[in-house]
Amino acid sequence: MAVVKIKPIKAAPALKNAVEYILDENKTDGKMLASSFGCSFETAYEEFCLTLSKAIEKGNNRAHHLIQSFEPGEATPEQAHEIGRRLADEVTKGRYEYVLTTHIDKGHIHNHIIFCAASFVDNRKYVSNKKSYYGIRNISDRLCREYGLSVVQPGQGRGKVRNNNESYVDRHGGDKWVSKSQTKAARELRLTIDSLIPLSSSFDDFLKRLESLGHKIKRGKLVSVCVPGQEGYIRTKTLGADYTEEALNKRIAGEYIPVMEKDNKIIQFVFDTPEEKSEGVDLHSVISSGSAKPDKPPYVRPAPAVNLIVDLENCVKAQQSAGFARWQKIQDLKEAAKTLNFLTENNLLQYAALESSAADVAAAFDETADALKAAEKWLKEMAALMKLISNYQQSKPVYDGLLMSKDKAAYRREHESAIILHEVATRALRKHADNSGRLPNPATLKAEYERLTEKKNTLRTEYGSLKRQMREYYAVKRNVDSILNPGTNRTMRKDRAAEL
Repeated sequence: MAVVKIKPIKAAPALKNAVEYILDENKTDGKMLASSFGCSFETAYEEFCLTLSKAIEKGNNRAHHLIQSFEPGEATPEQAHEIGRRLADEVTKGRYEYVLTTHIDKGHIHNHIIFCAASFVDNRKYVSNKKSYYGIRNISDRLCREYGLSVVQPGQGRGKVRNNNESYVDRHGGDKWVSKSQTKAARELRLTIDSLIPLSSSFDDFLKRLESLGHKIKRGKLVSVCVPGQEGYIRTKTLGADYTEEALNKRIAGEYIPVMEKDNKIIQFVFDTPEEKSEGVDLHSVISSGSAKPDKPPYVRPAPAVNLIVDLENCVKAQQSAGFARWQKIQDLKEAAKTLNFLTENNLLQYAALESSAADVAAAFDETADALKAAEKWLKEMAALMKLISNYQQSKPVYDGLLMSKDKAAYRREHESAIILHEVATRALRKHADNSGRLPNPATLKAEYERLTEKKNTLRTEYGSLKRQMREYYAVKRNVDSILNPGTNRTMRKDRAAEL
């Protein structure tokens, strides 16, 4: 399993020392376990500084130091380095220079990734906060699963994240966090309440049914419930606006529609008599009357996607809770109805047509995914090439001065950084020059980069749409299979378990 930590580097000397430290030959098997993007090892510090000098947002951060540590004996050095490279690529997205090394000098293998705080593409600073840290952690976990490595489970030590106030906050600790057991208890209580509402004739009957399932009730100014297996009580009103005592009474009486939120105001639609309910209410006029922008149409939630029907016979939770089993049966009926609607709307009345359409969507998804990966790879290469050309052009006058200088040694000492940058850029650009030695036109490259960026954004939107379609087709096909052959899925799962 990999534990991830990240911290900012704020001072130039600290950045230089950090780069030198992670490139130590004794720690990286003679720099065999070292990689970089957008820069070279010998000029990483100088290239970081050049990029930072163009940054739009100045700030204090000069770079970010990401450390990824692996469980002893779980990953090979080469495997750890490959995971670190993929992690660095996904975090920096081809926009930030980075240096990656894998250290093998301690009891556990670990990666060091130092990436520049400023992008060499648009000169904007990298935003580092708790959200970005959790994104890095999720990428690391996903990569570990792909390589068959274990993943840190909730409650285990995970490293710490530095927030904007420079103080450390534990991932699962501290007063700001709700314990996982409380969250789980609240979720279970909502499910139980939702399953009991249709069965209850009154609020008192509802409470009796809740008690019969092992819940403890405390009635005062507010109703509090203790879920079996938990010590503390949960006030029903803290579960949401649909779970206050008033809302529960109206839900039992069938006079309540779940709340809608508009401009931070809760608007409830309550029908006092069946006649009013049958006549209907103009929701657009009700919402618009309390809004500062009456011409703006109301938000319409997209139609819910079809989800999988649960195999209640093999569902452990359904066997443990009768309330959950009843609730899940209702949900399965709803999913079966949505499945039928999906088949009718898409004219998939034959099983062969469903299989063919699902295969077509999956093929389109794979094709779009490949095109998106190719576009992202080409954008990354183009960004690095544009940076090399920029470094070459900026350092060329200094290098020309070296050729014309009488005291070349003194001139080199005075302009060492710029000269090294020019020499490195010259070597790297040789393979990109044509037969006459001319480099690609920067303006042409920039125009092509912008065109390819638009194409990538279009592909990403199409990728997300096809991914949702593929999941829905998969759910529909699984639901149809479970309805036509109820025992098939259970047999397949048992066979798979036996194989494992």
